[in-house]
Amino acid sequence: MSDLLIIIPAYNEEENIGRVVERLKTEFPEYDYVVVNDGSKDKTGEICQTRHYNYLNLPVNLGLTGAFQAGMKYAYVRGYPYALQFDGDGQHRPEYIAAMKARFPEGYDIVIGSRFLRVKKNGSLRMWGSMLLEYAIRLTTGAVIRDPTSGMRMFNRNMIEAFVKNQNYGPEPDTISWLIKQGARVVEEPVVMDERAGGVSYLTPLNAVRYMVQMLISILFIRNFRG
Repeated sequence: MSDLLIIIPAYNEEENIGRVVERLKTEFPEYDYVVVNDGSKDKTGEICQTRHYNYLNLPVNLGLTGAFQAGMKYAYVRGYPYALQFDGDGQHRPEYIAAMKARFPEGYDIVIGSRFLRVKKNGSLRMWGSMLLEYAIRLTTGAVIRDPTSGMRMFNRNMIEAFVKNQNYGPEPDTISWLIKQGARVVEEPVVMDERAGGVSYLTPLNAVRYMVQMLISILFIRNFRG
């Protein structure tokens, strides 16, 4: 058994999941993985079954938070020291996993794969939202997180346990902000991410705006002042 579990939440990723898993199996066999099929309506579950992937099959769609928590519980029960949140759409590159994992001996609890440590954000609406979240986290915690919406995050054993025991913890910027306030040490490691190769992202422009507003409210008013 590896000391790292790659958690791959997947909802309707029939066009991508095979490529993602096959690359991990072929080029990075030193890491364990689990696909969390989040009640997909396409052939994602069938692909996992016929190709004998390691996977959890959720009977209904729980959303990213529920799928990720299922993966974290899997990691916790099986005793993994580290767990990595990894997209099933092919955007995340596994060649950065080793560099991220190498930061934990420095005393960090969470390592975020960051697109913006070496690259400036452009002037798009989505990047303005990212900058607002960055500012909100800095305002409430004092920490500088350049890529708060990155979905490539690695957690140590303490954080795995925290996610399992707190059902309101999601793989989102507001939870990262709250964990920093609770004493978690977070660092970013530079990565490059690809564009989605196939399928449709749930983050339409309208959904992206709603998401950013929800995260801002949560960071500034809900998570920041909870007891």
